[in-house]
Amino acid sequence: MKSCEVVVKTLPNFEGLELPQYQTPHASGLDLMAACAGDILINPGERVLVPTGLSISLPEGYEAQIRPRSGLALKHGITLLNSPGTIDADYRGEIQVIMANLGQVPFTVVRGMRIAQMVIAEVVKARLIQADNLNVTLRGSGGFGHTGIA
Repeated sequence: MKSCEVVVKTLPNFEGLELPQYQTPHASGLDLMAACAGDILINPGERVLVPTGLSISLPEGYEAQIRPRSGLALKHGITLLNSPGTIDADYRGEIQVIMANLGQVPFTVVRGMRIAQMVIAEVVKARLIQADNLNVTLRGSGGFGHTGIA
């Protein structure tokens, strides 16, 4: 398994919280915590921006992907918009999470709650080549359920 160093800066609103951690030996995501001053209520259909109190410096050629936590999604209908969110290697601002309540009841985010996962991934730079035609495939332009559901 590859590894890299990510430099982390904690901001004043992070005080008293722990740095993100992998929760199991084979976990791919670090759990991010809410670094909010007080409780944040998310009513059904609403979205909020939740601070983490962290800024990071990624090595060149890497990104951080911010993803929903499966337990929050299943049990409470809480997901992340713009998911996966991308933190580019040159971004130095606070990581913030756009949380949305797709559930039926209000949900409260409390300080220190694990709200998202951060996956560090290598980036491949594509070189686009314009063409009048593309190579032919069996699938062709079929999309949006073209293979059915059964």
